[in-house]
Amino acid sequence: MSPALALGVGLIALVLGGELLVRGAVAAARRLDVSPLLIGVTLVGFGTSTPELLTSVQAALDGAPGIAVGNVVGSNIANILLIVGCAALVRPIAVDFRAVRRDAGAMLLAAIVAVAVLLGLGGVGRGVGAVFVLALIGYVIWTYRAEKRRPQPSAELHAAEANTVQGPQVGLPAALALAVGGLALTLLGAGWLVDGAIWLARAFGISESVIGLTVVAVGTSLPELTAGIVAAIRGHSDVALGNVLGSNIYNVLGILGVTGMVMPLGTPVDLTLVDLAVMLGATVLLLPVALSGHRISRAEGSVFVALYAGYIGYLTL
Repeated sequence: MSPALALGVGLIALVLGGELLVRGAVAAARRLDVSPLLIGVTLVGFGTSTPELLTSVQAALDGAPGIAVGNVVGSNIANILLIVGCAALVRPIAVDFRAVRRDAGAMLLAAIVAVAVLLGLGGVGRGVGAVFVLALIGYVIWTYRAEKRRPQPSAELHAAEANTVQGPQVGLPAALALAVGGLALTLLGAGWLVDGAIWLARAFGISESVIGLTVVAVGTSLPELTAGIVAAIRGHSDVALGNVLGSNIYNVLGILGVTGMVMPLGTPVDLTLVDLAVMLGATVLLLPVALSGHRISRAEGSVFVALYAGYIGYLTL
């Protein structure tokens, strides 16, 4: 397979594999009578972030830290500016402060820690990666126990995230087979995508970090983009925001953490302060916009999309 074809096929395989993985895992969980709350807190977040995880791990193993780290930074930027922006354009996003305050705070803290580690420590080693992963596990357990113990708006939002996933009406063996098949396809797609991305960077003299921030980040974020737009069309635009908050937390703590544990990551020399500032700035921007008027309007969504277009223009010029 040619590198250019591998890039395109890898993107398609990632999107399709991630979708099959999430649907199969959710269908299996429902067959096992797992609560919608637990599905929303764990499977939906982990499942939609699997393409980013496998792509970053594969890039790190292939000696392309720019793609591995750029994928995480770029995905977090795309999640906020592109996905939230597009979802708000479809339907203004209603925001219940009580439902999002914990995840919003955790997302902001994760972004600050990521910037501090990448700039201050020069990368994510195995020790830091392990701390990230343990922090994510602790946060998920704390969230689930708190919401199970006392019903609250955030629990309703996480349950709604699970209910928007239309898993197939099949038996447990078929659901598990679907999930395993989706995982295998995602693994193949990650390998092809990374191979194609490395070729693209070398063939056209583009830095690996720029490829990770753009092509790879947008490609691996397509499952979240699709889920956000579909949720908005169905009148559940708040779910799109909830998915983004959870995904950005998983991206930093889970993806950087696991990747750092598998293969220590140095901060890429071509990942600039501007890129990290945009990620942190987008995170900070989302909070007052979301909470100021209890919704994210179409006008605010259009500003988000315009900012993302401007950032991509800056990277590619």
